[in-house]
Amino acid sequence: MTDSESPKIHIDSDWKAQAQAEKEKLTEASKSKESDNQATAGPGEMPPANFDTLLGTFVTQALFSLGAIADPRTGQPSLNLDLARHSIDMLSVLDEKTKGNLSKEEEENLASTLYELRTRYMQISQAARQA
Repeated sequence: MTDSESPKIHIDSDWKAQAQAEKEKLTEASKSKESDNQATAGPGEMPPANFDTLLGTFVTQALFSLGAIADPRTGQPSLNLDLARHSIDMLSVLDEKTKGNLSKEEEENLASTLYELRTRYMQISQAARQA
């Protein structure tokens, strides 16, 4: 094959710049969406209205009732097993009613949270009966 017969390769260097610009644009859009979904509230601001915040609300109530979080007024933990059980039951209802509608991460978070709270409830209620 002679030089005149060999295929000519035309390299368009501009496509690399376009591809890189598109990649950067997609990365930036992804980061923006991620930060919107995981936004946390600063001091004096309301937390985002999302599943994690809802879950956190019930967990905080349960832990407070189990004496894991001290009462801010007295500085002492208080134990209210009925209220703790109610908060755990509410999480169970949430688990049941959201089946198939949560992301994998949300499902795993809810399942592990319920397991941990139920375990802690059983330990504390058994210790309270023995006291």
